[in-house]
Amino acid sequence: MKRITLLYLFIACVTLMQAQNKALTFNQNGTFKIVQFTDIHFKPNDKSSADALNMIYETLESEQPDLVVFTGDIIGGKPASKSLDEVLGTVIDNDIPWAFVFGNHDAEYGMNKKEIMNKLSSMPNSYTENGDPNIYGVGNYVIEIFDKKNQRMQMVLYFLDSGSYSTVKGIDGYDWLSFSQIAWYRDMSEKYTSSNGGKPMPALAFFHIPLHEYTTMSLETDNIIGNKQEDEKVGELNSGMFTAMCESGDMVGVFVGHDHNNDYIGQYKGIALGYGRYSGGTNEYNDLGTNGCRVIEFKEGKRVMKTYIRLNGGEKLYNVEIKY
Repeated sequence: MKRITLLYLFIACVTLMQAQNKALTFNQNGTFKIVQFTDIHFKPNDKSSADALNMIYETLESEQPDLVVFTGDIIGGKPASKSLDEVLGTVIDNDIPWAFVFGNHDAEYGMNKKEIMNKLSSMPNSYTENGDPNIYGVGNYVIEIFDKKNQRMQMVLYFLDSGSYSTVKGIDGYDWLSFSQIAWYRDMSEKYTSSNGGKPMPALAFFHIPLHEYTTMSLETDNIIGNKQEDEKVGELNSGMFTAMCESGDMVGVFVGHDHNNDYIGQYKGIALGYGRYSGGTNEYNDLGTNGCRVIEFKEGKRVMKTYIRLNGGEKLYNVEIKY
């Protein structure tokens, strides 16, 4: 009983923090469109980075998304605050709601995670939150999506800090989602299922470093669509988040970044596992060629997710529909 009380107290706090922003709803056309940018690695006063900004502006003007999600590694040089202002200024200038999760490099340029998150959460149209301080990482939070009349919840978006590098003695490599994050996701999923009459609330998850199941899927199946031009750089340990998602029964898709040469998507055990498209300039490695983003779209009342890669210049690749 105490655990349930604390959970609902936390949810109430989340709701209070979100009160400064209007609820996100399906638009008047009955659609909800998300654009995912990832791995921009922005460097102030760098021509390549300026090209990345031009791509973002072009995409926002063309796609007119209802939400923009940045899945980490926005910052690629000092001063970090200027990098954030320049990149996030693109969505702020267009008056579009946006959200952010950390990559493994964002806190390497003079601002720590708490400083970055405090800045981002106070910027216009930001739905980014610090999240519960008792959970591993900074920026574990949810965004709720309602129908166009703002009467009934339709979806939940989970945002998670996938960390940077292992902090466990004797284990090197990248970080992984922790047990506390998994427990938090389970609790939140259970709450939303209960409030939805026992039926799992459709959900997406966004974070930076891919799960181990991306590798398993790409090796065991031939149904991935898009580019796999490098091995998945996953955390050193598999902590079980994918298992929790399968058991909860709510997860429609997971979207990550991190691996610049991958932009594929596939389905594994009923869950879509997808990459964004490298969104940065030529200052970082990218063998895919033209930079771009991923677009994800839902239609109110339809259990279908449409998604594709959009390149700088407007070309669309790998248009797929995933039923759930």
